Amino acid sequence: MNNRDQLIEAWKQEHGDAKVLNRSEVYALADSAGVKQPNYNFLSKLRVGHNQFSIANYGQVAVMPVQKWGDRYRKAAPMDVREVQSETAIKKVDEAVSFVPTPDPNYIKSGYYNELVKIIQSGMFIPTFITGLSGMGKTKECFEASAKTKRELIRVNITVETDEDDLLGHYSLRDGETIWEDGPVIVAMERGAILLLDEIDLASNKIMCLQPVLEGGPIFLKKINRLVKPAPGFNIIATANTKGKGSDDGRFIGTNVLNEAFLDRFPLTFEQDYPNASTEKKIVSKILDNFGVKDDDFVEHLVQWTDVIRKTFNDGGIDEIISTRRLINIVNAFMVFKDKSKAIQYSISRFDEDTKNGFMDLWSKVDPEAQPEPKEEIDNVVTDEEIPF
Repeated sequence: MNNRDQLIEAWKQEHGDAKVLNRSEVYALADSAGVKQPNYNFLSKLRVGHNQFSIANYGQVAVMPVQKWGDRYRKAAPMDVREVQSETAIKKVDEAVSFVPTPDPNYIKSGYYNELVKIIQSGMFIPTFITGLSGMGKTKECFEASAKTKRELIRVNITVETDEDDLLGHYSLRDGETIWEDGPVIVAMERGAILLLDEIDLASNKIMCLQPVLEGGPIFLKKINRLVKPAPGFNIIATANTKGKGSDDGRFIGTNVLNEAFLDRFPLTFEQDYPNASTEKKIVSKILDNFGVKDDDFVEHLVQWTDVIRKTFNDGGIDEIISTRRLINIVNAFMVFKDKSKAIQYSISRFDEDTKNGFMDLWSKVDPEAQPEPKEEIDNVVTDEEIPF
């Protein structure tokens, strides 16, 4: 009996099959059993989470059909997946739970909404990459297109920490029992839903685990020896602030250069821009209508102010921009404070002082009724001469 088998046998006798150990406990077990401590490669086969190891699935194999050299380019036989030792419980999402988004009655069509509706309605598997600056409605249009077509949508917010466990599934402990929980990718595949990979350009190379999924084929979950095939209608949409080549101007810190082979698996790329002035007037007017307010001058001035800022930004004159999201925030702030200048000031205070003052000065020129915010007088100012040290 080799070292590995001796360790597994000692594990079973000491803790049973279901017990999850951390790395230190595994090493201590090896020492007490008088065998060599396991190396990284062996431990990786037992890994069920961060610093968590289990032998519950040790020994599972996937048996592939033998294929002769002459059959190389013929259609492969189905994979025969056999569970050798696994008795792991699998937790699935309740079929009664619906992921169909609720349509927003205030939504104004913009961006690539119409194209997304056509893609989803086609039922074809066409992974789509949507790129554009923040706050222009990329994510929103995905939800609304799914709501329009009454299709389920499962959103995954990607970060640099997102890995295979987060996407495909992982083991977890529930009431002392080791169970497998499907990740959002698997849930979307089996339900034939739309998988939305939001902020995909924040991902690390761990996102490469989705290669077979992006090809429209099945994916083999090696940890539980399960082959998952996509149900009809399954599709993938990814959103990003860059084209997956990193952020050259530094606006989107944390975005990464994505693998070219990964990006090449998106047949369609939509380069989105902010809605035109006509559309944004409809968006602003719709919000005001919800509050029973009609102010055409405010709508006109606000959109005109935004348009001038964006043109200056595109010409390289300034480093900041007013997004559609911020435009909506300004309108909502106006309904709270009942003061247009104050609503704008509070909504742009995140910018540096020069940019903020420049935007407020522009607003005073666009809106004749705008009054500059009076500066408060500060009494009892202590001068340098009065400081005793």
